[in-house]
Amino acid sequence: MSNASLAAHTPDAALSNPDIAPVPVDRRSWNSLNFFSLWVGMAVCIPTYMIAASLIQGGMSWAQAMLTVLLGNCIVLIPMLFSGHAGARYGIPFPVFARASFGITGSNIPALLRAIVACGWFGIQTWIGGAAIYTIALIIAPQLADAPTMLPAFIGVSLVQFVCFMIFWGINIYLIWRGVEAIKVLETVAAPFLLLCGLGLLLWAYLSADGFGPMLSTPSQFADSAEFWAFFFPALTAMVGYWATLSLNISDFTRYAVSQRAQIKGQVLGLPLSMTLFAFIGVAVTSTTLVIFGEAIWDPVLLVRRFDSPLIICFAMLAVVIATLSTNVAANVVGPANDFSNLWPAKINFKRGGYITGVIGIVMMPWKLLADPSGYIFTWLIGYSALLGPIVAILLVDYFVLRRCQLDITDLYRYHGRYSYRSGTNPMAVAALLLGVIPNVPGFLVQIKILQAEHWPLAVELYHYAWFLGFSVAGISYYVLMVQQHTASWSKAHEVSA
Repeated sequence: MSNASLAAHTPDAALSNPDIAPVPVDRRSWNSLNFFSLWVGMAVCIPTYMIAASLIQGGMSWAQAMLTVLLGNCIVLIPMLFSGHAGARYGIPFPVFARASFGITGSNIPALLRAIVACGWFGIQTWIGGAAIYTIALIIAPQLADAPTMLPAFIGVSLVQFVCFMIFWGINIYLIWRGVEAIKVLETVAAPFLLLCGLGLLLWAYLSADGFGPMLSTPSQFADSAEFWAFFFPALTAMVGYWATLSLNISDFTRYAVSQRAQIKGQVLGLPLSMTLFAFIGVAVTSTTLVIFGEAIWDPVLLVRRFDSPLIICFAMLAVVIATLSTNVAANVVGPANDFSNLWPAKINFKRGGYITGVIGIVMMPWKLLADPSGYIFTWLIGYSALLGPIVAILLVDYFVLRRCQLDITDLYRYHGRYSYRSGTNPMAVAALLLGVIPNVPGFLVQIKILQAEHWPLAVELYHYAWFLGFSVAGISYYVLMVQQHTASWSKAHEVSA
């Protein structure tokens, strides 16, 4: 092979590092059990426990809420499996996969959008883990409850709460420093422990209240079917949005799969069942709190504080810490770490990308994101699902429909290969992304009260279907634009040759 030909098939060093290079086949060791454990570790967390709260408070019966959770996770499982195909086949992470459709440098657009969402989730989960540590601290030293407010005052938390938050933050940073293999070990070890803790909590609730309490016998509060459907569809969108992040970057994990079958089987068994089971535990246990304490306590951290035994409280909070840690490092660190690494591979590796995630997670002040439950569901979950749905549609249409699962691995790491497009960015992908996002912008602005709902009734209605609408519009737009571009290029080449 000549020097010129060799150069044409050599990856550019500036576009790769050991963390985002293709994983060799001999290093792909994740089996079905590992993927099942991954989903148990990610699904068993406080937000999942509380996820049905907003549905029941909105008027659903427990059965309707569980069906909504199950259906939402079955729906999001479909793009999850398809998106994971490229990782398992080629050993590449999400931002490199995105280079095929968005371009070598254009891939930073979806990568950074996904990374910022993950930073928000990282902060939320870190705050929850810190709250568990704070509970343990109060048992040891109750006077800490009177600690002064953190300065400046707009931060809105006590100094001790913030210290506990930073302690848990430091544990996460340590695992980032240890790398992906440490995360795999954590998920595998944590999964059976977390399942046993959840089932133990369910058994305690059943025995303490001689049943699961009144909530499971309370019917739907909707006046008619029209009122139910008006609530159901935005709720379903929120359930899909809950894991819209992972449906985008699941290839960050499937790149380590021993086979396609391993990642498919592990995810099918792990995601819908874990989410629905733990959401049910949250509903059932909360229902019994009405009998035991006379009020519905949805937050398990607040519930555990009602126990009399300090030993039980400490053990329960340890379980919360492990559950939150296993979710955080897998769902909210691996993805953005690779995304930031893709931005500048020569300088930012996986660990540095993880550190950047951690810093942004603090700056976003996650305790404010959790302050309003309705804002959490309708602003945070649905809002980012409207952003990420179009991206995953573009990736899947490009990979499965246009390329028939065929990628040139070398060119994915070259500035001047087939994925360079125009100056490194595919304008068709950017246009399709904008077309997918735009229909949901007015509804989002209504949600955050910049626009008035009465003036934008159609926008409000469309926003209820944000993920589905964005996914459909972006996917169709991308296909049409790429086909038209290909046709135009072929016609021009044909004219020149003639």
